[in-house]
Amino acid sequence: MKKILLQPDKKVYFCSDQHFGAPTPAESKQREEKFIRWLDEIKSDAQVLFLMGDLFDFWHEWNHVIPKGYVRVLGKLAELKDSGIELYMFVGNHDLWMKNYFEDEIGCTVFFEKQNFEIDSKNFLLAHGDGLGPGDKGYKRMKKLFTNPVAQWAFKWLHPDIAMKVAIYFSTKNKLISGEEDKAFLGEDKEFLIIYSKEKLKSEKIDYFIYGHRHLPMVLDLKSGENSAKYINLGDWISYFTYGEFQKEFELKSY
Repeated sequence: MKKILLQPDKKVYFCSDQHFGAPTPAESKQREEKFIRWLDEIKSDAQVLFLMGDLFDFWHEWNHVIPKGYVRVLGKLAELKDSGIELYMFVGNHDLWMKNYFEDEIGCTVFFEKQNFEIDSKNFLLAHGDGLGPGDKGYKRMKKLFTNPVAQWAFKWLHPDIAMKVAIYFSTKNKLISGEEDKAFLGEDKEFLIIYSKEKLKSEKIDYFIYGHRHLPMVLDLKSGENSAKYINLGDWISYFTYGEFQKEFELKSY
C-alpha cells in the first residue's frame, strides 16, 4: 500500500471525467479554461493531485505522435509537477490507451488498475470505476477487446488522422453525449460500484472508496459487517464541475 503523509496546511485533491475534446474542440476549450483556473487556485495548498480517469474523451499514443490539442492543460499539469505537487493519473474507459507519455514528459504516475493508498492513517481505495462490480458484461467484453495487444497493434498502424476521426466519432456517441442513465441514482442494490464497495468492505478496512466514471456526484455512508466507509463518486467537469478535497476529512466540492 502506498502511503502519503500530508504536510501541515497541505491537501490532497481528486477530480475525474473531464472528457476534454468532447463534444467539439470549441466547446471543450471553455471547460478546459475553467479546469486550468481551478488548477491555478489549488496550486498553493495542493500536495497531491489525483486525476481519476477520462481526462480526455479519447487518447491514443503512437510511437511518435499524440493527439492534437490540450496544450494548456498538459502545460499546467507539468507546471504543478515542477512546483513539487505529486500527480497520479488513472486511465479511464475513454483514455485507456495511455502508454508512457505522461510519465516521461510530465512525471505523472499512471495507474491502469485500482490502487490502495494510506493518506494520513486513512485507507483509500481509488479507481476510475469502469468494469468493477457485477453486471455490465457488454462493456467488460468490449474492454477486453480494446486492451487486447493484437487489437492495439492493428489500430496503431492506421494513419493518426483516420484513427482519431473514427475513434472520436464512436467516443462522442458514448454516454457522455447521448446517455441519460448517469443523471439518476439507481439505488444501492443496483449501483455496481456500491455493490462492489460493500463486498470489499466485508474483508478490508477501508475508510474511503473514491471513484470517477459514474458522473453523478455523491457521498454515501456504507456499512458492511463491522466495517463502515464513505463512498464517493467524484462527478464530472461537464455538468457538475465537482472535485474532492482531503485534509483530515474528505469533502466533495463544486467549482
